Amino acid sequence: MTKADLVEEVTQLGDLTRRDGETIVDTIFDSVIHALRSGDKIEIRGFGSFRIRQRKPRTGRNPKTGAKVDVPAKRVPYFKPSKELRDLVNPKNAVPEPGPEEAKAASNNGGEGHPAA
Repeated sequence: MTKADLVEEVTQLGDLTRRDGETIVDTIFDSVIHALRSGDKIEIRGFGSFRIRQRKPRTGRNPKTGAKVDVPAKRVPYFKPSKELRDLVNPKNAVPEPGPEEAKAASNNGGEGHPAA
């Protein structure tokens, strides 16, 4: 989903103009960014929380040249989904989709289950 898709959802949900929907989405994003910049934690019940994590300085490596590079300390945004959101994304009674290995094994079953040509 893109920002434009989100604006469209808000616009249809509230029977608003596209400009109003865009203003609402922009205001929410700006509020989240402003709160994170000032060091606040944002908690949206049933959805999750946003906060800033401090990364320590470290020595990295340039993958092209192999030279060592000093990477400075920095603050990075972090999102932690709520239990409710995790449960909605991963329902307990859902059958898991086959991963790449299971799909590969199923396609290499020697032609079983397929009509003969």
